[in-house]
Amino acid sequence: MSHPTAPPGYDDRNPLYPPPPGGYPRGYPQPPPYGGGFPQPGGYSQPGGYGQPVPPMPTVPMGFGDTYGGGDGAIHVADWDDKKVRHIFIRKVYSIISVQLLLTVGIIAVFSFVEPVSSFVRRNVAVYYVSYAVFFVTYLVLVCCEGPRRRFPWNLILLTVFTLAMGFMTGTIASMYNTKAVLLAMLITAIVAIIVTIFCFQTKVDFTSCAGLFCVLGIVVMVTGIITAIVLAFKYIYWLHMLYAAIGAIAFTLFLAYDTQLVLGNRKHTISPEEYVYGALKIYTDIVYIFTFLLQIVGSRD
Repeated sequence: MSHPTAPPGYDDRNPLYPPPPGGYPRGYPQPPPYGGGFPQPGGYSQPGGYGQPVPPMPTVPMGFGDTYGGGDGAIHVADWDDKKVRHIFIRKVYSIISVQLLLTVGIIAVFSFVEPVSSFVRRNVAVYYVSYAVFFVTYLVLVCCEGPRRRFPWNLILLTVFTLAMGFMTGTIASMYNTKAVLLAMLITAIVAIIVTIFCFQTKVDFTSCAGLFCVLGIVVMVTGIITAIVLAFKYIYWLHMLYAAIGAIAFTLFLAYDTQLVLGNRKHTISPEEYVYGALKIYTDIVYIFTFLLQIVGSRD
């Protein structure tokens, strides 16, 4: 016996579903299409028993690799050896250093060439000590606290305050020397910084693998500086002063090579691509210290 292809209309006189008198009112639910014992065709179950589809998983792994840039617009990279990421990092670091050095040179020029400012600084040594206190505090915060160092805009605010403080310190020192010595020290510092940077780009020597040696060198410079300061406080010894200045200039030139390779990467130790502020801080500090030590060597007191 074959089943009908469609249910009979409700206007048919089906004894199982007799229409009510006067027809079905508007909005009245219609009776089921099949009756009289006809089975559901095809044996399919009623719809509505299936769960909702699972959303697709993201194609990019979350939290994979290092993070560059920070914040909501961070770029996740798989490897620090990625050339594009490293080039962006290097450009950012040296852009910051350029601004820092221009600001510092401007402050030194004002302190050295504007006579009222130079005279005021010489009479008020407190300017140096105040700027040194600000420099020391901001340096400790930037070096020791990872949160402020990586969080925008606090990292740039702290770096700006640090740069101004160190610029005031350097300008105060430069005001004690004649202008020819200041210009000569600037020229030598620029030549040294350029040569060291080019050398670090080209050489296969890995300074970052000698971290322990550089740590010892830093301790030697610090101890030598303390001893020199104590001795010179009682009696000025020219050769001791020059020896300390020469040791400091050589040591910070080596530190500059070490920190430059940390920024360039492809060495045993590298700086994370998030640490562009830290990289700029280290290289800028090395360059300024080279300038101050060279100024002590080539300069003559007024």
